[in-house]
Amino acid sequence: MAKPTTIDEYLDAFPEAERALLEQLRRLADEAVPDATEAIKWGNPAWVHPSGTILFVISGHAKHVNFAFTPSTKEAFEADLAKFDTGKGTVKLRYDQPLPEDLLRRMIAHRLREHEQDGVLWM
Repeated sequence: MAKPTTIDEYLDAFPEAERALLEQLRRLADEAVPDATEAIKWGNPAWVHPSGTILFVISGHAKHVNFAFTPSTKEAFEADLAKFDTGKGTVKLRYDQPLPEDLLRRMIAHRLREHEQDGVLWM
């Protein structure tokens, strides 16, 4: 299979149930950062600030989606993320659990602020 060149192509590669969560994340991201551009980075959907800096990336897997922020954004929400599996800058969102929309919106807002106010670039 060819690598996706658009987010639509990326989403189309997933079964309906998984695609639904990915589409929900896409809507949330588009609402939270309307000035960002959608792009494919490393084969995954990414949202890029008008300055050219990646704000965050999502990647779909068999049982979950990884939502990748900067490590500093993840660390700022450490207490809120206690019940989630996390990585260096990622939050694992399982397909069989409700999406923590409020938390993700707050994390996206933090990521946007840390880039625009503090100059924090991508990893």
